[in-house]
Amino acid sequence: MDLKDIVEAALFVAQKPLTVADLQALYPEGEQPEAVDVRAALAELTEEFISRPIELKQVASGYRFQVRESLSPWISRLFEERPTRYTKAFLETLAIIAYRQPVTRGEIEEIRGVAVSTQIIRNLLEREWVQVVGHKEVPGRPGLYATTRQFLDYFNLKGLDELPPLQTFIDRLGPVADTDMPVPVTPASYHEPTEKPEKPESDPIIPPDPTTAGTGETAQPD
Repeated sequence: MDLKDIVEAALFVAQKPLTVADLQALYPEGEQPEAVDVRAALAELTEEFISRPIELKQVASGYRFQVRESLSPWISRLFEERPTRYTKAFLETLAIIAYRQPVTRGEIEEIRGVAVSTQIIRNLLEREWVQVVGHKEVPGRPGLYATTRQFLDYFNLKGLDELPPLQTFIDRLGPVADTDMPVPVTPASYHEPTEKPEKPESDPIIPPDPTTAGTGETAQPD
């Protein structure tokens, strides 16, 4: 069986992005293709789908097939969920973490000028867009927050170096409850969160984004 056919089929049925190692593991031990051959098959598929409504996209967690973003206005009509509406406080908090990470809650509050709601932090952790990656060596040893691979996957990014201008990033989140946006900050270079946070109490389940594969999420109360 052709390697490219197996890779294509696996990516179509997978519920999450697949890495080169995941694709190699489809074969019995001793018969696994070389990583360079898997990457060559992925490159061929990327080229074959370049003019199709479906694209092969590499994100932080691996490769996946997804509907092109330009088709979202039509494809989204297949889903009955109302568009997610984010609060100004939620957007500001997420933007500060994304562009200043790793950052403590106190530093977020200092930048915003107001206290950060525990519910917002809980929602971000529950959504697995941020995680605690360590503790700052100051009195109280507050947790340091940074974004996750799930965050990068949701925004179709391979790494933090691909973060768009802040306003573009905000626009990708869709409707916002308040149009006042935070002042742009310098993008962070932190790239590899290592420590998973403790699971917070459950929050409302977030409906999936119809235009990307293997992601999903909901509106955030302030």
